[in-house]
Parts: sequence; C-alpha cells; structure tokens
Amino acid sequence: MPAPFLESALNLDLSPRVGVSTAVVASPAAAAETIICSASLPADLQFASGVLVIAFAAFTVGTAGVSANLRVRQTNVTGTILAATGATTQTAANLSELLAVGFDTAPVAGQIYKATLILASASAASTVSNVALLALAV
Repeated sequence: MPAPFLESALNLDLSPRVGVSTAVVASPAAAAETIICSASLPADLQFASGVLVIAFAAFTVGTAGVSANLRVRQTNVTGTILAATGATTQTAANLSELLAVGFDTAPVAGQIYKATLILASASAASTVSNVALLALAV
C-alpha cells in the first residue's frame, strides 16, 4: 500500500529551486558548438535526487547546414553533457525546433547549466530565434 499524502503543496513556493532563462546568449557561427542559453541554481540548495534539465531551441539553419545537436552541459561548453538530441537531420534556411531533457545526478550548489547548439557543415551563421533552459532541483 502506498504511503498517503500528509500535506498539501497548495502554498509551497518552489521558485528558489528553479533556474530558468529564455535569453538567447548567442547564435552558432558556422559549425562551432555555441552556448545559446545559460541558467544557474541558487548557491544554498540541498539536493535529494539531482536536477531535471530541459532545453528548447528554435533556430534557422545556416547555409550548408545538414544536422543539428542541442545539448545541455554543466558549467561551460566543455562541461559534462547531461542531455543531447544527437545529430538530427536539418536543411539549410529552414526553421527547426529541438528539445533535450536530462537529469544531473551530481549537481553542486550554484550549478550553472548551458544549452549549446552545433550545426554540422554550416558555412554561415545560424539564427536562434527562441530558447528556454530550465533546471529544477529535486
């Protein structure tokens, strides 16, 4: 028999446990992996399980682009990859959308998350038109 609910979450404020951003940091120049969004968690959190990370990006593929990979990383563009779409086939000049969802089992207080985008074979800059990065500590 499952444990019964003992309290209501009606007045529970979870906002201190969420890091979120919808600001486009940059758009990928040619085929380089580029940070497109950044979000961080408060420095005074405790973690029971980890952090759920969700990244969304809408972008126009640059000239000669053939595939895209949206990733969520810890800290910076070389940090641990927590989520990735893998190379998804894209067509240059088309508007595309990608979603990546992952879970950080080893977060630290004040952890910074980065959404990055790579457009393979692109010979010109791509344009990120919409982005969202959410980190929820649980």
